[in-house]
Amino acid sequence: MSEERDSPELFDQIVNLCKRRGIVFPSAEIYGGFRSTYDYGPVGVLLLRNVKDAWWRSMVQLRHDVVGLDAAILSPPAIWEASGHLQNFTDPLVDCRNCGARHRQDQLEDPNVCPSCGTAGKLTDPRQFNLMFKTHAGPVETEGAVAYLRPETAQGMFVNFANVLNTSRKRPPFGIAQVGKSFRNEITPGNFVFRTREFEQMEMEYFVPPAEADQWYEYWCRERLQWYIDHGIPESKLRLRAHDPDELSHYSSGTSDVEFLFPWGWGELEGIANRGNYDLTQHAERSGERLEFFDQASGERYRPHVIEPAAGATRTLMAFLMAAYDEEEVRGETRTVLRLHPRIAPYKVAVLPLSKKPELTGPALELLGRLQQSMMCDYDETQAIGRRYRRQDEIGTPYCLTFDFDSLTDGAVTVRERDSMEQVRLPIDDVLGWLQARLV
Repeated sequence: MSEERDSPELFDQIVNLCKRRGIVFPSAEIYGGFRSTYDYGPVGVLLLRNVKDAWWRSMVQLRHDVVGLDAAILSPPAIWEASGHLQNFTDPLVDCRNCGARHRQDQLEDPNVCPSCGTAGKLTDPRQFNLMFKTHAGPVETEGAVAYLRPETAQGMFVNFANVLNTSRKRPPFGIAQVGKSFRNEITPGNFVFRTREFEQMEMEYFVPPAEADQWYEYWCRERLQWYIDHGIPESKLRLRAHDPDELSHYSSGTSDVEFLFPWGWGELEGIANRGNYDLTQHAERSGERLEFFDQASGERYRPHVIEPAAGATRTLMAFLMAAYDEEEVRGETRTVLRLHPRIAPYKVAVLPLSKKPELTGPALELLGRLQQSMMCDYDETQAIGRRYRRQDEIGTPYCLTFDFDSLTDGAVTVRERDSMEQVRLPIDDVLGWLQARLV
């Protein structure tokens, strides 16, 4: 596949759009900011929620073999000792003796040259840096009170395997899905919300009979790649890259990443891993609990193998923004538009009275109230209608409804479509059904 990445300017355009239109703000900005943390604004919180909801819809709602879970963020050291995170969840860290910059050794183009100052031969020997956030639970900071912020959501699903198995009446193959915050003390966060210390994951552990692991691994690789295509990312900007043997985690017999072509190159959106029975075995041995499945029909008892699709919600949001961003010239002016899939778009429709006169705003607000029962809507009554259309284009709203003076007599509104800018006149009583047929 040829690498037709977007220009570096796209990155700056997205960052500027996010700040200008209330998608993402730098965290603690009035105090100078706090590195690698971001706040999601009025539009961004809807966009991120829609990304997570679209994932949940595909992974849980539309399936009969996957159930949900919401496990705790704080957890005891025993979980992370069993999983190997306390011993193995590290990055190799080097410092430059010339300029003092700190880097991950595995991300250097030349392991002998500092990318900050260009000096060769001044990097220290690598030191292993654990990425876990350590804290204390309770009023006394003793070793007995040590706890960790989870670096992934996966372990909560493994330690609840027996609970879910016994209460959900599922049997392998079946999955446990979870969406939630994770925390990693990244050495070199960067590229906006792509790599941060606090982020959200969308993970699923799919428990399968050992003999079926390879076929389910291939199945989930195909399914997860297709999900991004179905939600509006061009296939040319995606690839499924299998890990080389020296990249594989100690527990993995196979891992593939769904990658997106960002302006700086290919970046991981999601990893699909064949984890074997490593995690259930580790937790069973450390806890003394029997984490197995007994098949009454065959009399077989086994410890399931696990296929894990694990995606980053915030990275995925960024990829959707970059894939949807477009600029075009309309009547001598540049129009910026986010061509987001309707399922991802923050607002599905905007209600725009042509003027702020009460005879228009009153019925426009009444229409808004009816639509809000079924979908997220925006409302805007200030400035010229053309400027209001442009604002909605920039945040990806698929449809705008203009309530004008004719609406008072003909009982209809003008519906404007985002991508084509085409307009149709539609009876107010037909609007909800018309929109619902198209916002799928």
